[in-house]
Amino acid sequence: MKSKWKIVIGMLVLLLATGGVLGGIKYSRRNIVTVQTGKVLREDLAAVVSASGEVKPRNYINIGAEYQGQLTEILVKEGDHVRKGQLLARIDEAQSAADVDAQKAALSSAEADAAASEAGVNAGQDNINALQATLEHSKADLERFQLDYQRGQELFKQGLIPRSDFEQRKAAFDGQQAAVTEANSRIVQARAQLAQLRAQLSGSQRRIAQTQAGLTRVSDILRKHNVEAPIDGLVTYLPVRMGETVVPGVQNAAASTIMTIADMSIVTAEVKVDETDIVNIMLDQPAEITVDALPNKVFIGHVIEIGNTAILRSTGLAASQSTTSSQEAKDFKVVVAMDNPPDEIRPGLSCTAKITTATRKNVLAIPIQALTVRTKGDLDTSKDKPAATDPAVIKANKEELTGVFIVGADNKAVFKKVDTGISGATDIEVTGGLAESDPILIGPYQVIRTIKNEATVKVDNKPPAPKTTT
Repeated sequence: MKSKWKIVIGMLVLLLATGGVLGGIKYSRRNIVTVQTGKVLREDLAAVVSASGEVKPRNYINIGAEYQGQLTEILVKEGDHVRKGQLLARIDEAQSAADVDAQKAALSSAEADAAASEAGVNAGQDNINALQATLEHSKADLERFQLDYQRGQELFKQGLIPRSDFEQRKAAFDGQQAAVTEANSRIVQARAQLAQLRAQLSGSQRRIAQTQAGLTRVSDILRKHNVEAPIDGLVTYLPVRMGETVVPGVQNAAASTIMTIADMSIVTAEVKVDETDIVNIMLDQPAEITVDALPNKVFIGHVIEIGNTAILRSTGLAASQSTTSSQEAKDFKVVVAMDNPPDEIRPGLSCTAKITTATRKNVLAIPIQALTVRTKGDLDTSKDKPAATDPAVIKANKEELTGVFIVGADNKAVFKKVDTGISGATDIEVTGGLAESDPILIGPYQVIRTIKNEATVKVDNKPPAPKTTT
């Protein structure tokens, strides 16, 4: 009986001893954090900005109606390739054609009147020239008759000629004076008639100019009944049918859209880049474009346009057009040209562009998840540090530092400030603070965000056990 109790007591002592040892081990490990580690490695990095949008031609034109009327003919269909100047459609032109014919008839009449007036002006000028010649001849005769009259007057005073001879000379002189006066009167009259004819000619010429302007106007209207292609391209949108009535645009209403012609020689991906990434986008940066409708295909392109106006993500309107102040997310338009667009590409297809903003060759890099932020106050592990009361010290303790935790001596996690460069998909460039092959904490994510400086760690880099399904 005594030996049985001895055995029971011995077993209890053994159990208590074992529990104490296990409890001591557990107690000693209560502050040990299990972590995963990696090393600082050299690799090639590329910073990529991803943005979504849609495929658009670089140049496209919406052809609207320039004159009201019924579509009498549509000569193309959606998907057709057209050349600049090619006739695409016709609008009923009966009234405009009649207006052109009327203006042409009016122009012919005005030109005939002008020709008649011009002939009259020429005849009037010829008549004036003839009258002027007659006047000059009459003036010469008047001078001759005047001299003869003056000689006869002297001779008559001396009694050398009879009175009849003197009177005859006087009559001839008076008659010639009357002839000169009449010639002057005829010239004045002819000049007045010529001025009138010239006024008629000027009026006819003005009517010609006015009629020509009217003919140009109605001819332009008639021309606008024929819808022609303004550029080489592809008919990408044709919303109308033959027989429909189209109208031109007015102040508060857009013109009827007859069709859209797109120049597919330059196809672009118009994407919206987040405002935090737009500062890294530059012209001619390379990009990879994927189109949702063409899976497993990647197209190469480059940036050709960067928008300067922020676009509100919720409404799609320019931020400058918003009447209220808003802190909501904004995007910027970026246009990426496809270097070799495929034939099956279509405007409006959804796409994604991955723009490479920077590249680095053979640089030190660490996983992005290893990077964390701590304040200077968090890094001070002194047990007996006095409470900070100096405002400068309080401000300094709140300063944030970016860095990683490395595994130091005695398995302690030590925070180390690092300088970083560009970010890749999963890794980030290290420009200072670490050396190649330095051991750093890379996980778990929650541990890296909460671990204290100089905490004791246990490294466990074994991959997690696969989940079993029942």
